[in-house]
Amino acid sequence: MEMNQYLSMFIDESKDHLQAINENMLSLESSPEDISIVQNIFRSAHTLKGMSATMGFEDIASLTHEMENVLDLVRNHKLKMDSFIFDCLFKSLDSLETMVDDIIQGGTGKADVTAVVAALKSIVSGDYLKAAGSAGAQVSTAANGQGGAAELDEFQLSILEQTIEAGIPVFWIEVSVRPDCVLKAARAYMVFNVLEQNGEVIKSLPAVEDIEQDKFDQKFSVYFISQTDQDTLHAQIASVSEIDRVEIVVLDQEKLTARMQPAAAEIIQAKAEVAAGSAPAPIAEPAKAVEKKPAASGTPVANRTIRVDIERLDTLMNLFSELLIDRVRLEQLASEIRKNDLTETVEHMARVSSDLQNIVLKLRMVPVDTVFNRFPRMIRDVAKSLDKKVDLIITGAETEMDRTVVDEIGDPLVHLLRNAVDHGLEPTVDRIAAGKPETGTINLRAYHSGNHVFIEIEDNGRGINRDKVLDKAIQNGVVTKEQAARLSDNEVFLLLFASGFSTADKISDISGRGVGLDVVKTKIESLGGRVQVESTYGAGSKWTVQLPLTLSIISAMLVRLKNEKYAIPLSSIVETAAIKQEQIRKVHGNRMVDYRNSVIPVVSLAELFDVPGEESSRTADTQIVVIRKGEKMAALVVDEFIGQQEIVLKTLGKYLTNLFATSGATILGDGQVALIIDTNALIK
Repeated sequence: MEMNQYLSMFIDESKDHLQAINENMLSLESSPEDISIVQNIFRSAHTLKGMSATMGFEDIASLTHEMENVLDLVRNHKLKMDSFIFDCLFKSLDSLETMVDDIIQGGTGKADVTAVVAALKSIVSGDYLKAAGSAGAQVSTAANGQGGAAELDEFQLSILEQTIEAGIPVFWIEVSVRPDCVLKAARAYMVFNVLEQNGEVIKSLPAVEDIEQDKFDQKFSVYFISQTDQDTLHAQIASVSEIDRVEIVVLDQEKLTARMQPAAAEIIQAKAEVAAGSAPAPIAEPAKAVEKKPAASGTPVANRTIRVDIERLDTLMNLFSELLIDRVRLEQLASEIRKNDLTETVEHMARVSSDLQNIVLKLRMVPVDTVFNRFPRMIRDVAKSLDKKVDLIITGAETEMDRTVVDEIGDPLVHLLRNAVDHGLEPTVDRIAAGKPETGTINLRAYHSGNHVFIEIEDNGRGINRDKVLDKAIQNGVVTKEQAARLSDNEVFLLLFASGFSTADKISDISGRGVGLDVVKTKIESLGGRVQVESTYGAGSKWTVQLPLTLSIISAMLVRLKNEKYAIPLSSIVETAAIKQEQIRKVHGNRMVDYRNSVIPVVSLAELFDVPGEESSRTADTQIVVIRKGEKMAALVVDEFIGQQEIVLKTLGKYLTNLFATSGATILGDGQVALIIDTNALIK
C-alpha cells in the first residue's frame, strides 16, 4: 500500500474520531458526572494519538497526549469537570481539527499549540485552581496519585469480570523476548497480530505505543479475551521467532482480584513513571481503533465496513448507466424478434440488473447526518459568544442523499444556522420582555418529497421585518418604490438574497441577516436546488432548501409531444388520465380542469416547449399527467403515453445550462435522446 493510501485512511479515521469527541463532549456538558462518556472521549483521543504518532504527525500526538492526561484524571474520579476544563478541551479539539485540515490541504499538520498545552498541563497540576486555595492542592494531590500501568481501570475491569461471568476464557499472558533480540518492537508487533486474530486485547503492560517504540525491557504482558484454547495460543505465540518464553494464566474471579492488588514497589514505580512525564495508563489497543465493549461471545467481531474512493463509485455508476441503456435496447430487440429463449434471457437479465441498480444507487447514498452532526457544536459556540441560550432540535438526520450533494451543502447550511442564532433569535432580555421562553429554539429538519430532499431551518425568534427589508432594498436600488408596492411577502424576503444585502444595524463577526445569503443562494442553485423563506414578524422564520437527489438513474414515464419524446420522473406524478376536451374550462384566461374536489391549471407541454410537428387531433380525449409540488398540483397535456422506464440521467454539459424546466436528458433504447422534464419548475 502506498503512503498516500495510508494518509487517506488516516484522514478519514481522524475526522471520524474528532467528530466522535465533539459529540461526546456535548453530551458530557449535559451530564458532567457520566464517566462512561469520558471513557468514550478517552478512547477516541488515545486512538488518534496512536495513529498520528505512527504517521509522524508529532504535534497532533503530543496534544492528544495532554488531553489524555486530563481525561485520565476525570475517568478515575480524581478530577471533576468544570467550565474551564470544558473550554480547554474544546479549544484542543479545534486545534486538532485545524491540524487535520492542514494535512488534508497537503500541509505538515504542525501548529502552535503552546497556549492550549500549557492550559491542559495547568489542569493536571492543579495550578489553574491555585486562586481557589485548598481546592487546587486537592487536585494537585490527585494528579500526583494517578494510577500506574500496573492496574486496570474500572472500565477494563468490568469488561473482564462480565466476560468471566459469561463463562468466556480470560487470559493473562506474559511474553519474554530473547536477550539478544535486535528488533524487539517488531517481534512484539507479530505477537499482537497473533492475538488480534484469536481474540481481543483489553489491556497491555506497558502501553501499546510504548511497546511500538521499543520502550520495554525483555517482556510485556496483556489481559486477553479469547475462545481459543490455552495450548493453541501458547503454540502460536511461541512460533514467533526470537520469543524466549510464553506464560499463560487462565483467570477466574479470584485470580483477577489477586492481580488487582499489586506490590507496593510496583505502585511506586508506576507513580515515578507518571511524574517523569510518560503516558498515563491508556486503554491499550493494538494499532487499529477498536471500540471496546463488554464481550458477548469472546470471538472478535469482523469489521463490517470498508472505505471506497468516491471516484470508483462514480465509475461504477457510469458503467452501470451504459449497461442500462443496452438492456433497454435488448428488450426492444427481443420484443421485435419474438424468440422465446431470447425473451426469457432478457427478462432474467432485466431482473438481475434491477437488483444491481438498487445496490449501486444505495452505495452512493449517505445520510445527511454526516453534515448535521457538526452543527450542535457550532451552535453551542455561537450561542456562547453571543450570550444566548439556544436549543438545536435535529429531525430526519437519517434522510439519505447522493454523496456529491451532501459534500456540498455544509457551507450554505452553516450560513443559515449562524444567521438564525445571531439575527433570528432575540437576546435573552428581549425574549423575556416579549413573553417568550429565554431559551430560543432552532429546528433543523430533513425529509424526502418526490425526487427532492427538503432541509428546513426554523427559529422561534423575532422574524423578518418586511418594511425594514423593503426600505433597505429601495435605498440600495435593488427595487423601485413602484415595484416594492406590488411585492408579496415571500418576494420581499427573497430580496435578502441580493448580493451584499443586509438589514443588520451593525454587522457582527457572526453574521448580519443577508451577509453571505447571496453566496448561499448561488451555491444551492449550482446544485440544482432552490431556497425559500417564510416569516411571521415577532414569531420566527423558516428557511427551506430544496435539493435534488441527483440520482443518475430514475424511474420515469416516457411521453410523446408531437414528434418528440420526453421523460417525466415518476416520483412527481400523482396519476395519469384521459379527459374530455369540454372538461377543460377557462378561468380568468387560464385553462383549468376539475380534479378531485379542486380546480387545477392545465399546461400544454407541446406549447410550453414549442415542440415542432402537427397538432394532435382535438376530437380524441386529452391525455394528462397530474403532477404535484408540495400542496400544489397541475395537469400536463401530452399526446401519448409511451410507458414507464428506468432511465439514465445525463447532464446537458456546461454549454446548455439553465434550460427552462429541464433537468437533463437520457438516451433511449433506440438511440434517441429524450429530455427529462423538471416538474417543480412548472408549478410556481
